Amino acid sequence: MSFDRLVRFVPKGDDSKILIGEPADSSIDVGAAVRKGEDVQVKVFSGKSVLDAGSPTGETAVIGRILSPLAQEEVGTIRCIGLNYKRHAEEAKMSIPDIPTLFLKPATCLADPWPAPTIIPKHTIASNTADYESELAVVLGKEAKNVSEADALDYVLGYTASNDISSRASQFAQTQWCYSKGFDGACPLGPVLVSKKLVPDVGKLKMRGLKNGKVVQESGLTDLIFSVAQVVSFLSQGTTLPKGTVIITGTPAGVGFAHKPQELLHDGDEFVVEILPHIGSLYNVMKNED
Repeated sequence: MSFDRLVRFVPKGDDSKILIGEPADSSIDVGAAVRKGEDVQVKVFSGKSVLDAGSPTGETAVIGRILSPLAQEEVGTIRCIGLNYKRHAEEAKMSIPDIPTLFLKPATCLADPWPAPTIIPKHTIASNTADYESELAVVLGKEAKNVSEADALDYVLGYTASNDISSRASQFAQTQWCYSKGFDGACPLGPVLVSKKLVPDVGKLKMRGLKNGKVVQESGLTDLIFSVAQVVSFLSQGTTLPKGTVIITGTPAGVGFAHKPQELLHDGDEFVVEILPHIGSLYNVMKNED
């Protein structure tokens, strides 16, 4: 299976289908174009999953709605790395860790980009502590266990953008982070899955987080404490990481609670995780839980 960038989507005019394909324009920011209402042409692939995308069918379709690159049933437990950017550890007034800091999100956290709403849970609304975390996500293309750092990237299928939506009140009330970051829809993913051949060195990627158009996070991935290879190898020791495993690799400085005044999320806010080149923009619009 060979690809550069894959998008999983519902085609315009036919809500009954879910398709996989490659944007016809190799340089287009798919998320930004769809948000602007542009018609994005996709070369349709024969497969039903980015994990087995097949090959081009010769057909094209226009994106009606972008979906997460993977479905919930494909990802299992989402692995998450905390405190993996030097400047973020500094703003949180925490020591640089000696080994990756792991927490977990259930598959029910996985969510689609806009126009799917990003839900702020009722108890997070009450505490006014919903927060964003722009992150690079890694998707494994084959099962990994006890892999070396030297071989770790052989198991990577590609990269996408994610937003580690968090409830700070819940997070700071306990030492474990799984609850405060494990709510339904708290891990939007997208807009495209980019192959590692397009991104041979993630250190050359630039990431920004924008709240209602204002840049609140901005970092090169050279600020990572633990590389993708180090993270994949570490997580695989004694543990089977199934094909389709999603690993979100940490957020840079500029999270909402650290701003003065704070930049927290509220109903109607738009947040964009932008990773360039190739990956593009993950759009999320917040909605209070009914």
